[in-house]
Amino acid sequence: MSLASTSFNVPATGDYAHDWALVDVETSGLMARRDRVLSVAVLTIGPDGEQTGEFSTLLNPGCAPGPVEVHGLTAERLQGAPTFDQVAGRIGAMLQDRVLVAHNAQFDYDFLAYEFARARMWLPVSQRLCTLALNRQVDPPTDDMKLGTLAAHYGVRQQQAHDALDDTRVLAGILQASLREAARLDLPLPLVACPPRAESQFTPKPPKTPCAYRNPGHLAPGGPLQQGMKIAITGETAHARAELVGRAVAAGLNMMTSVSRHTSVLVTNEPASDSAKARRAVAEGVPVIDEHTFLRLLADVRTGTAHEATAASAVPIAPVAAPATARIQVTEPESTTALVPDVPVLPPPSPGVSIPAPRQVGDSAGLLDQPLTGHRVLVLGGVHAVAAAARTRVVELGGSAAINLSASVTDVVLLTGGQNDRRMNRITALELPVHDEHWLTAPTAADQGTAAVRAQEPQVMPRGGVIDLPMPHGAPAPEWYVTASWAPQTGCEIDVVAFLLDEDEQVTFDEEFIFYGAPESPAGTVRLLTGGPAEQTLAVDLASLPPSTRKVVVAAAIDGAATFGTVGAIQIGAAPGSSGAPVARATLDAATTERTMLLAEIYRRGPVWRLRTIGQGYDHGLDALARGYGVDIAD
Repeated sequence: MSLASTSFNVPATGDYAHDWALVDVETSGLMARRDRVLSVAVLTIGPDGEQTGEFSTLLNPGCAPGPVEVHGLTAERLQGAPTFDQVAGRIGAMLQDRVLVAHNAQFDYDFLAYEFARARMWLPVSQRLCTLALNRQVDPPTDDMKLGTLAAHYGVRQQQAHDALDDTRVLAGILQASLREAARLDLPLPLVACPPRAESQFTPKPPKTPCAYRNPGHLAPGGPLQQGMKIAITGETAHARAELVGRAVAAGLNMMTSVSRHTSVLVTNEPASDSAKARRAVAEGVPVIDEHTFLRLLADVRTGTAHEATAASAVPIAPVAAPATARIQVTEPESTTALVPDVPVLPPPSPGVSIPAPRQVGDSAGLLDQPLTGHRVLVLGGVHAVAAAARTRVVELGGSAAINLSASVTDVVLLTGGQNDRRMNRITALELPVHDEHWLTAPTAADQGTAAVRAQEPQVMPRGGVIDLPMPHGAPAPEWYVTASWAPQTGCEIDVVAFLLDEDEQVTFDEEFIFYGAPESPAGTVRLLTGGPAEQTLAVDLASLPPSTRKVVVAAAIDGAATFGTVGAIQIGAAPGSSGAPVARATLDAATTERTMLLAEIYRRGPVWRLRTIGQGYDHGLDALARGYGVDIAD
């Protein structure tokens, strides 16, 4: 096969020409630090597009094979297969000095990294390319981004789904077509750097068990401890710290590593010390007791109130057409996001503003009488405030605001200086309609150009919009993927993070702050995935979140002196599953001088989970935001 065939006109130089190693693994589960690889296939391709090697094998994982109904690999089939360490050398040689390519590449990369670590070897990969992330940039008119769907769209024959070797061959065809589309749109490839990672990072750690009880508040003077109380300890103790923590946890107390206004009591033998915890306890009015008193109170801990577990309601997983009168409120008093104290708050959307419920393209009711329905508009040029207003106007007119050039863009609006944007040459070559700013005053329902339309477009949400997340009938809530993307940057890096919060809008322990240095919660319920330098995703397993987690807040922070006014808009999309069709999409660009921004939150409301777009910016850094949610950040 050739990835550089003349018919596809894929450049054989620059960003589009690499030594590629296409990989697919079938696994016993979805958690790389716990589950094992059952089969692996590697297909290598040179910069000229010619295949240079191929290898595949079943593996004996030394454990149960997991979901046989998905991959078809029974324990009998795997019996007698080599173990991973027996083939690691050959696989490593094929990966050496090549870009690893996979569909949802971080999944395959993490599983291989753990298997190489178990074999006492390094995974010899310095860069990876995710065809899922690449196609999110290309944005073809497909109903979802599954491997089979993309194969059908690009005309690639698929013989046996979930067969590692066949999947790599299908992947080669998808890579071929995706590179062609990336070249046509002049898109930079979303290559992810993969620096060497220490073996200790792949050592499974026992998950912390969230406290099962609600926090009853401060310890009353002379009163008893109650299950669910948040306890912090500072300074030297007569008993080993691990012993104190172990006894407290066994009694049903919630042991914290930091002090906030929600801390029930601080235990210290030096109340006058200058430690950060002691200072914060005084500032927040948190009661302070010594170790002896704490041990005495541990002998009689009163029963607490358990967190209420709520089952998700059966909302259909696919958005359906709704009556023209159906509305989703943009503002509502039911849930508010905890804001860091003493930080100016951006003005909320106007009361009563609403957005139409999801409806299928072709429905004659509702949005179809708005002139930009079905249009995806890219705004170029203008100072940040003017560009942000233009994108807001696009949404008001029923359209969707794009932040990058893609196959779904139907129109381009040029503001002052937009003609100098590097993408204009490509836009001209693609013959996309180009308008000035006056077009947004009273646009006509023009043709959509050459862009195709999906059967179901994602719901366009404004800042402050709220939707119920669809759930399957009679099945657990799916893993939801909230993806944030932005225009590629050269002078700064953007980090997406998440906070798992309880009813007090606080993390239960520091490990429920998910960021690049700790990309997975202890139980694996929330994971940070990197699809490229301009895209990061939070995967949230709603069905596995503990009852104590009432909300997951997604935020972004700039590493460097740049601000969101120079970065521009951040786009977020929410989809069920890693390859699912986006149910909702929002473009957030209200921030100007801010370096940290709350993007969205997923929260419980009765029996359902909801998604709210936020777009709230702060001038301070990520450390201050984390402290506001109770994360212990060293000064």
